[in-house]
Amino acid sequence: MGSLMMEIFTSPLNVVLLGICVILLYKILRSNDGTNGATGPIEPPVPKMKKQDLTLEQLRQYDGKGEYGRVCVAVNSKVFDVTRGKKFYGPGGPYSAFAGHDATRALATFNVNDVKDEYDDLSDLSTMQMDSVREWEMQFTEKYDYIGKLLKPGEQPSEYSEDEEGNNKTKKDD
Repeated sequence: MGSLMMEIFTSPLNVVLLGICVILLYKILRSNDGTNGATGPIEPPVPKMKKQDLTLEQLRQYDGKGEYGRVCVAVNSKVFDVTRGKKFYGPGGPYSAFAGHDATRALATFNVNDVKDEYDDLSDLSTMQMDSVREWEMQFTEKYDYIGKLLKPGEQPSEYSEDEEGNNKTKKDD
């Protein structure tokens, strides 16, 4: 045992590698303690968002900076509540440009900065890009809560019942 210790500590490379292993082990154990390195108070869960169709202007309110810090993103004309992925989509996150916006074009072109402020009909996207959009839409559908449709300019919103699940909806009577 003594000769093994002597062999480890006589080579500078072994000492560096041992140090790296200790640091990595510490980080792994620290991330598994349930706090995820958080030292502040734990945020209470955000109440589930009421199903509703949104205009682009309404969607912009859900950029993670408003009430509850709620974050919504639209993909292929569907609005999703991505608040549980706030570390990615919220302020300071790598995809914060998507927060409160229609991210469809950006996801299709793999360019985070390709987010439009006006309604985008996506008619100029290629078939391959639209296939990519549908894959992203499926991922968002599996992972996040569906809120409603992203409305085109002049389009009327649908009215959702309180206990409604899925995409069943009734048109609003005017």
